[in-house]
Amino acid sequence: MLVVVGIVIFFLGLLFSIAWHELGHLAAAKLFGIKVTQYMVGFGRTLWSRKKGDTEYGIKAIPFGGYIRMIGMFPPKKDEEYGRTASSAPWRAMIEDARQAVAEEVRPEDAHRQFYQRNPWKRIVVMLAGPVMNLILAVGIFAAILMGHGIAQATTTVSSVSECVLPASTPDTAHCPAGAPPAPAAAAGFRPGDRIVEFDGRHYDSWDQLRMAIRKSSGTVPVVVERDGHRVTLNTTLMQTQQPSLDDPSKTEKVGFLGLSPTQVLVKQDVSGVVHTIGGFVNLTAEKVVQLPQRVPDLINAIGGGQRSADSPVGIVGASRLGGEVLSSDQYGVDDRIIMMFNLLAGVNLSLFVFNMLPVLPLDGGHVAGALWESVRRRLARLVRRPDPGPFDTAKLMPLAYAVSLVFIAYSLLVLVADIVNPVTLF
Repeated sequence: MLVVVGIVIFFLGLLFSIAWHELGHLAAAKLFGIKVTQYMVGFGRTLWSRKKGDTEYGIKAIPFGGYIRMIGMFPPKKDEEYGRTASSAPWRAMIEDARQAVAEEVRPEDAHRQFYQRNPWKRIVVMLAGPVMNLILAVGIFAAILMGHGIAQATTTVSSVSECVLPASTPDTAHCPAGAPPAPAAAAGFRPGDRIVEFDGRHYDSWDQLRMAIRKSSGTVPVVVERDGHRVTLNTTLMQTQQPSLDDPSKTEKVGFLGLSPTQVLVKQDVSGVVHTIGGFVNLTAEKVVQLPQRVPDLINAIGGGQRSADSPVGIVGASRLGGEVLSSDQYGVDDRIIMMFNLLAGVNLSLFVFNMLPVLPLDGGHVAGALWESVRRRLARLVRRPDPGPFDTAKLMPLAYAVSLVFIAYSLLVLVADIVNPVTLF
């Protein structure tokens, strides 16, 4: 039952994120006097709508996105283009169909309220407002969690000690089979609760620094631990094992192995800590978005029954299922489960921000790139004293926008099928 409740709650959170995104576009467009005829959450058949002023607000049947409809997205055709026919240039019929559809929305009394007529910086603000709303929501959630609840950080206190060394391919890691060599930490006498004070004669306050020192070491190393108020020296013979590289997890390298796990504690962050942590989240999200094309083989393999990686892309269905899994988990307390759900929601909003900033149509970043190019060429024209080239005609990019849309739709369907037949799991 908790799984269903979690799915529904997280799904509603995703719908709110979409509505919040479109609200940014809507508010900015109205601020600059652009007429907005529709504000919709979802696609397809309209389930509910109500008109207020110029705008129809509604919910549609397919909850996989949303949109606002502004009049005058494309400028009218230039005079010198009127003599051309559909056969004189490829894709021209597609371009003119898109331009005509936009032109039909403009009534004579609204001729001055069109999107393309606004200064480039105003159009940039309108298109950035949606992704920035997702960024604001993500930052707000992350900041509240980091400053109010804290983030788990590893300490130099030992949480658990591995009894033996097992090959990475061993399916059961909870028990040591006969003949398995003891882990160096177990052989040296480490105990849970020991606080590592010195490693090879150096003092460490940070687990990250201590871990790097362990990885770089070999042979017998003296380790000083604090145990029950007393300092104890443990002579530890490290083992060399193959472990994932910290620079590239897909590769392995031979490093020193001790065989213990650190204790995790919650540490509340200050403003500088929040900025640093969220900056890391943004960089990591950007890397994942850039790697989306590389994930296609993994998705296809998952659909065919292969193992799906934990960092595989997920859509609304997969993300909602993760929300249900988190809420129903008995591995954590209620507070921790709620925090994890909010972390997931913030991560989705951060992904929406980064993804929509890609400079390709039909994404928001594509319109921003078009407005920036228009601003640049107008400035260049003034510098060389040439006539104003006028608005940049994004209608000419519609064939590319349609092609990109088809790629996005195909990718989304691939993710949807993978989320249904072989979903990502957290536990």
